Amino acid sequence: MERPIEMFAHSKNSNGCWHRLDEHLNAVAKLAQKFGEKFGAGELAYWAGLWHDLGKFHPDFQAYIAHPTGKRGPDHSTAGAVWACHCFEPLAFLVAGHHGGLPSFTDLKARLQAKVNAPMIVQALERAREVLRTIKPDQSLEATSPTFLQGCAQTQKERDQLKRKLEFFLRMVFSALVDADFLDTERHFHPERSQLRGQWSGLDDLWKQFEADQDKRFGNQPPTRLNRIRQEIYQLCVQAAQQMPGIFSLTVPTGSGKTRSGLAFALQHAMHHKLDRVIVAIPYTSIIEQTADVYREIFSDDLVLEHHSAVITEQDLADPLSQKEVWSRLASQNWDAPIVVTTTVQLFESLFSNRPSACRKLHNIARSVLILDEVQTLPPELLTPILDVVQELAAHYDVSIVLCTATQPAFQDGPYLKGLQNVREIIPDPSRYFDQLRRVDYDFDHDKRWTWEQVAEEMRSTKQCLAVVNTKRDALQLLDALNDSEAFHLSTLLCGAHRRDILKEVQRRLKAGEQCRLVSTQVVEAGVDLDFPVVLRAVGPLDRIVQAAGRCNREGRLEAGRVVVFWPAEGGTPPGTYRTGMDTALSLLCDPMADLDDPNLYRTYFERLYQAVSLDKKGIQNLRQALDYPEVAQRFRLIEDDTAPVIVRPEKYRHEVDNLLHTLQGEAEVPRWVLRRLQPYIVNVRSRLIPEYFKEGFLQEITSGLWEWLGRYDNVRGLVAANRDPSELVI
Repeated sequence: MERPIEMFAHSKNSNGCWHRLDEHLNAVAKLAQKFGEKFGAGELAYWAGLWHDLGKFHPDFQAYIAHPTGKRGPDHSTAGAVWACHCFEPLAFLVAGHHGGLPSFTDLKARLQAKVNAPMIVQALERAREVLRTIKPDQSLEATSPTFLQGCAQTQKERDQLKRKLEFFLRMVFSALVDADFLDTERHFHPERSQLRGQWSGLDDLWKQFEADQDKRFGNQPPTRLNRIRQEIYQLCVQAAQQMPGIFSLTVPTGSGKTRSGLAFALQHAMHHKLDRVIVAIPYTSIIEQTADVYREIFSDDLVLEHHSAVITEQDLADPLSQKEVWSRLASQNWDAPIVVTTTVQLFESLFSNRPSACRKLHNIARSVLILDEVQTLPPELLTPILDVVQELAAHYDVSIVLCTATQPAFQDGPYLKGLQNVREIIPDPSRYFDQLRRVDYDFDHDKRWTWEQVAEEMRSTKQCLAVVNTKRDALQLLDALNDSEAFHLSTLLCGAHRRDILKEVQRRLKAGEQCRLVSTQVVEAGVDLDFPVVLRAVGPLDRIVQAAGRCNREGRLEAGRVVVFWPAEGGTPPGTYRTGMDTALSLLCDPMADLDDPNLYRTYFERLYQAVSLDKKGIQNLRQALDYPEVAQRFRLIEDDTAPVIVRPEKYRHEVDNLLHTLQGEAEVPRWVLRRLQPYIVNVRSRLIPEYFKEGFLQEITSGLWEWLGRYDNVRGLVAANRDPSELVI
């Protein structure tokens, strides 16, 4: 009997071994099946894995892999997509998109119709039948799909909902497929990396470390009222962890130990229900670094994965890294770590992406505890699709969601919002803790307009004071009026390294009782650990006002801190939802009976806000129903304006930045280690302004998409561009 011709999926590795095609397809199928079984998609994921590279059976691809030309190889995904369409049409999306990304239904249909009878497709499938034991399931795959996708929808609303469920389900199976494909390919080319994956402690070991650290922490703290309440909230979170999985809210006052108590609930809940990991999504990188540092104090460094835009992780494994750094880079690709700390941007833009690299991690969100910290910051204009996906994760993918904030939004299903169902509060009667932890007195005269000079005079009247304003332009005008050479300024006009240094110095001065006056935009409001005796807050959305108040008398050392809400006579307001939120807040604050320490007030505020704005402004839900994956990914942006990274030179770091930029001279491509080192010295400028600044001589391009700022960078104000509104300059 003639021996069949060997066919290969990938070329030789460093050991001179080829990657057999049949071995690759079977390995990917089995691994995808394992990933898909977590949410009832094992059988479907298996066949998607077996079919994904059927096009490689064609002689043209085998000739290409034997003698690569450096050009892109022949199409090898359409053959499998054609076959998937023949067996179970929805899987064609996954096979067709496993390299280029999930396509739209319209584009996929046109592509398959054009090539269904093409000789190249027919021949590849014939060869696949000869080599593989079987390429067709014994039973209808439709019958193996989860029950929530089966049955007959009666109304148009039910049909639309079913389409969205299918859209998200296919995205999750796609994740299982592409991660399995990446991992098996890595096993062939880089077996040493493959061996580093999955080597981490179980959640039981993490809990022991956490519990020991918690006992040590509380054992060393004075028995103040605040510390007693923090311990009580912590114990209630541990006790609540045995509840059945689902959607939870953790509504506790600012400064009451939310970060640790929320993690305690998540770890205990994951252990009790045998879930795989804890994922913490945080809105701002300034908080994520702070939170990750807290976790690293508790656990070993290699147990906490920090994954966000300020940590460059893509395609930099060739750089000289320690084993721990390699593990972090590998784990960031698919979130295969026990604790993942990320941003809400990274989380939700991945959940709505169509790109394989972004979707790769999604199957590891299944069977996890997902903490959404400072959840009030989720943009209202995207709230309907976000909450729809959150509900799906809880209902069908064994994800327990924790909505964490001191200003809990009205996310429950209601007449103005297709929201969340069966949300359970972790802390019984949380309002009692807000009442017990009244640490500030609010002062607001809605008839009075404040000039910047009056605000500055109020700041000068006290030794330590924080003023939070609505725009970067307002911050700089207040700085001018304050005319204090020792005053600090925080906004996104400053690079990350500069902001961190200022926060450290502010914290030091506050603790030492030294003079400290800080003018800031909203970057200090949610989660940043500052404790001022006096806080001035320009009128804004209600949740922003209350979050700013959380920086006042945070540790309860005073009988009462003082929070002055003022109406700037000359101030600006960001447009859109922010302005609507400010108007909504004013309508509540004008009521003399309004109690800003009552969490029920926030619910009223958000209910009114959600009635006044579009909750699916980009039409994401209709696009999901049409299975238009590329357009969904294009439109779903938590940060609307595109930005470009611009390298600046703070005085303290000028020498380091100069040395790094000198390293780039003569380099055809920027080394990844240099990009990592430059990341703290980047300010993100609006992309649309780049051509103007380049023309005016403010910028020079270092490499594609990366710029160097040639203009002024002030030690207090940060990025400065003459005659430009700073609010227009950066996000």
